[in-house]
Formats: sequence, C-alpha cells, structure tokens
Amino acid sequence: MAANLPDSAATSPQKSETTNGTRIRNFLIALVAIALSVVLFLALQTKTGATSLDTQAEEATPLEIALSNGKPTLMEFYANWCTSCQAMAKDLGELKQQYADSVNFVMLNVDNSKWLPEVLNYRVDGIPHFVFLGQDGKAIAQAIGEQPRPVMQANLDALVASLPLPYTQGSGQVSSFEAPVSTPQAQDDPRSHGTQVKQ
Repeated sequence: MAANLPDSAATSPQKSETTNGTRIRNFLIALVAIALSVVLFLALQTKTGATSLDTQAEEATPLEIALSNGKPTLMEFYANWCTSCQAMAKDLGELKQQYADSVNFVMLNVDNSKWLPEVLNYRVDGIPHFVFLGQDGKAIAQAIGEQPRPVMQANLDALVASLPLPYTQGSGQVSSFEAPVSTPQAQDDPRSHGTQVKQ
C-alpha cells in the first residue's frame, strides 16, 4: 500500500488541473454563447421590429404636403404590432428610396387617433392597407394585406406613368342612384289600410 500512495498523490494534482481547465473552458464557452445570443437578438429586433416602422414613418412625407405637391402618393395604414407591416418594412424602405423623386410615401399609424378621419374615409378594416392617390390627391385604388415586392413595384410604376394599376382593387367614381319609386300619398280614410285603389 505504501507503494500506491505516491502514485495516487501524483495523479490527484494532475486530475485537479484537468478539471479546473475544463471548468474554465466550459465557462468561457457559455459566456461566448450568451454574448452571441444577445447580439443576435438585438440584431433581429432592429432589423424587423417596430423601430424600423417608426423610423420610416418619421422619414415619410407628411399627409398635407403629399396631397398638395402634385406627385402621386402611396399611403400606408400600419401599426407597430402588425407582423405583416414589419415583414414588408424592408422592401417598402427600398422602394421608398427607389421612387423618392417621383412618389410621395405617407405612413399613418392606425393606433394614433389623429388619423381616425382618414381611417374612416378610406374604410380601413385591415392592415397593412395601401391607398394609391393620383397627382390630384384623389384615391385611384387600394390594396390590403401583405404584398410581394414585385406587385408593389408594378403598381408604383403604373402610378408614376398615370396608367391603371395592375394589382389593386379599383375605386373610381360611381353614378348617383335615384329610386324610380314615388312616395305614397297620405290616405284620407284610416280604414283603407294602405289600399291604392281610388274611388
């Protein structure tokens, strides 16, 4: 047994150093993993989060200017919590840069009661809701829901060229309707119960 003691004592410090080295290595790996997770989370939040929608809204053309400067307009009704609005933010941001000289881009947040008259006027019942306005500021067409970039680009090309928009629900002028029915004349005899026969 005495011969075994020196061997046991010799392996114990070596095993202790290996254990400490493994612990330090595992701690560093965990620390790096946490740091990468935080960086990835923050990168995703700024790329598709509400912040980019707010930034785009701040950079958008004010409605009053868009309605009076003689350029066609794309008006977007959106909300920060809208996942479809967030998904389209990158493509719309690029389209805004591409068409900056020829189209006004207006963004109206449906959660802001300031825009309630516009929400009611354009019958916004889902978002994103896009209204295409001609150079005179009058609505030409509308599109509701998430739109692919090629569809939006085709609509913007047509808007700039003053052509019919290929991918929208049209909203044009309508004829007034007057009913050809005349109002019934008052009956003298209450017992007639609405009979139309004259005697």
